[in-house]
Amino acid sequence: MSAAFEITVLDAPIADTALDQLADVLVDCVEGGASVSFMSPFPHAEALAFFRKVAASVASNDTVLLAARLDGRIVGTVQLGLDTPPNQPHRADIKKMLVHRSARGRGIGAALMARAEEEARRKGRWLLVLDTVPGENGHRVYQRAGWTETGIIPDYALFPDGRICDTTVMWKRLDR
Repeated sequence: MSAAFEITVLDAPIADTALDQLADVLVDCVEGGASVSFMSPFPHAEALAFFRKVAASVASNDTVLLAARLDGRIVGTVQLGLDTPPNQPHRADIKKMLVHRSARGRGIGAALMARAEEEARRKGRWLLVLDTVPGENGHRVYQRAGWTETGIIPDYALFPDGRICDTTVMWKRLDR
């Protein structure tokens, strides 16, 4: 029987231990080949610096940061970006849905996304958008969760090893 995980909102100030564990997840995902904005090699210090910026965004109420914990350790995360223009108060961005490779296959990604949707509703946001690499793990999670693909942008970004990849823009309208 596998251990249960829990999904929580990380409120400001975010503890150094949590930031360190979030950085571990990001480094693992980049090392695993995920196209999530960073190139390999990707040192822990750079991942920690990234999550310190996210923590500042949480403190300014521009981001909701979710964490998945398994046996007390953070193994997954996703961000709900609330910093939208004045004419888009109903929209939010899903950013950096990450699950450590050692914790995949347990439904953590789907649970993170479900909780992100719940938090979006709480914040009065009912249209969510994201972009992802077609055919990769995250893309499959979003498809199963009922997200709609708007289109593919070819040659949009790079995988951590330098290979070029496309991105697909996806959206989901939430029940209000």
